[in-house]
Amino acid sequence: MKAPAGSPALSEVVARLSALLGPRSGDVVNLDRGVTKRSCKVTFGGTDYVVALSGPSEELGINRESECIANKEAGDLGIAPAVATMLHDPHCLVTLFVPGSQVTEEELRGDLLPSVARALRTLHRSEIELPSSFDPYDVVRGYGDQTRDSDLEIPGHKDHLKLARGAEKALRKHPEHAPVPCHNDLLTDNFIRDGDRLLLADWEYAGMGDPFFDLGNFSVNNGLGSSDDERLLDAYFGEPPTSRRRAALKLMRFISVFREVMWARLQREISQLDLDFDEYAERHMRRLDEVVAGEDLRAVVKAASGR
Repeated sequence: MKAPAGSPALSEVVARLSALLGPRSGDVVNLDRGVTKRSCKVTFGGTDYVVALSGPSEELGINRESECIANKEAGDLGIAPAVATMLHDPHCLVTLFVPGSQVTEEELRGDLLPSVARALRTLHRSEIELPSSFDPYDVVRGYGDQTRDSDLEIPGHKDHLKLARGAEKALRKHPEHAPVPCHNDLLTDNFIRDGDRLLLADWEYAGMGDPFFDLGNFSVNNGLGSSDDERLLDAYFGEPPTSRRRAALKLMRFISVFREVMWARLQREISQLDLDFDEYAERHMRRLDEVVAGEDLRAVVKAASGR
């Protein structure tokens, strides 16, 4: 569902929110945020809010309760916009509007990289308990199970699945990969710069998961190179990276971009969103090829498992 300003769904939500937050004033302004939701800026009772109407959930593994809890708790930690309220049927999450600016990949892998590491460390080391899990290996397999009849070919798909199983075996039982609250969708557009603060937006895929997935997801989605990954691990752990941590990050870069390809493959079949999922899939398949070609990932699996 992608409900534009003036749609019946949005009109209903705005009316309900007016009763909760105060009378609406001004126009409903569409915001170019998010792929699976439509976000609008609306003023209620003299305060600006972001009203996010959600799209598909269950097929994509999205848990709306986890989304709300994670966003609210992260807001209390100072790393996300504050949650005002949440509505059901249709699902809608309302946060305070942050008059900041979105950032670029160059900024995130440049002077903002330490801020990203601090925000992720704050999230991962918090005591937030989310009611759902985000297991990247299960997610990749689950997306594939739902799209067996898809006509989108993924070159090397069986080899990628085999490599993912190797990564899972190497990493899952290590204590540094124990489940913690994670964001799991660290695209460039999901960062907001608010003065000296860097905030994480769009918590749809939040769940208890592997902290290295967040690190790898951020790395591959924002074009980090090897030296940038070194800086990321150093800033996150507060010490120079070990060979095992380097290997774990490389594997999660692979798992992350593989998940994006499978996500696009599933979205082609189930989504009514106004997005070119063929182009999205092709772009991430090129990135997947680059990740696989750039490393001997089988050797990386051995390094990650200490062999």
